[in-house]
Amino acid sequence: MQIVSLSCGNGGKEGQALIEKVFKPYLQDFLVAEGEDSGVFRAGGEWAMSTDSFVIDPIVFKGGDIGKLCVCGSANDVCMGGAHPKYLSVGFILEEGLEVTLLQQILSSIKEQLNLGGLKLLSLDTKVVPKGCVDKIFINTTALGSVLYPNLSAKNLKEGQAIIVSGPIGTHGAMIFSQRAEIQLDTPLASDCQQLFPLLESVFQSDYKLHALRDATRGGLASVLHEWAQSSSVGIEVKEDQIPILEGVRGVCEILGLEPYVLANEGVCVLSVKASDAPRVCALMQESGAKKACAIGQVVAGGGVFLKTPWGSKRPLDILEGELLPRIC
Repeated sequence: MQIVSLSCGNGGKEGQALIEKVFKPYLQDFLVAEGEDSGVFRAGGEWAMSTDSFVIDPIVFKGGDIGKLCVCGSANDVCMGGAHPKYLSVGFILEEGLEVTLLQQILSSIKEQLNLGGLKLLSLDTKVVPKGCVDKIFINTTALGSVLYPNLSAKNLKEGQAIIVSGPIGTHGAMIFSQRAEIQLDTPLASDCQQLFPLLESVFQSDYKLHALRDATRGGLASVLHEWAQSSSVGIEVKEDQIPILEGVRGVCEILGLEPYVLANEGVCVLSVKASDAPRVCALMQESGAKKACAIGQVVAGGGVFLKTPWGSKRPLDILEGELLPRIC
């Protein structure tokens, strides 16, 4: 089998061949219910669930591909609910003519991330559509996780709390901008795409007080902070010189006239924590692999989100308006 044909989605011989020869070599070891329409599992306590769809262009990018992204993206959404991601459901929409070697590369990335996260697959689905109906492959994933740290919410922010980021911002967005065919900037940037639970597990298990947690995906850091400020009726001030930004990201932003604060991330989260706990929370994350985790600001009275410059002035940190870059995840 060299390409995916329409008949691969017919539920018959060709469909079974696609499953047996292409999908199973990569994913069979993770399946909870092989040959059944649903996976059954026992669970006690609170569980978090999140569904997301991935349509990124390009499908393969520096630092990953749509396969790595779909696992990390949904696992991270569940993790932001204070949960340990454990199960995944995956739906594939394949375009007629998709090269099987590309599909195998994507499945290999999914397998690697399932292994890294200790995740199991509850359910899988594959559909094949005529050429031109999708751009090669779209993937939908649903993640489930058991809640370890309950009651995290955008409504929990209060004056005096500290704001932390887990790493340099804007890297994924800047990389995708640089790789798009119409731009083709030469940069060593690679996506920050990664699973966040390993960076946060020790924080969840500690006695330090977390109030809110969010991954800064589309809309970047600015969108997270604006959502928090609005939901909690507070203001947020962050210090420009304390926000970690890679030089390559700064370069792309200067060339294209972009703000790094609104660029997407796929492996960076933002935390609101008790101010006195911020240094140790950062240290725990650094010990777990988030080497650049740091406090960048605080929650203040009033409203809005502001960026404080090194010279003591401050300006509003605007939220993203419009679609800056379609198909970024």
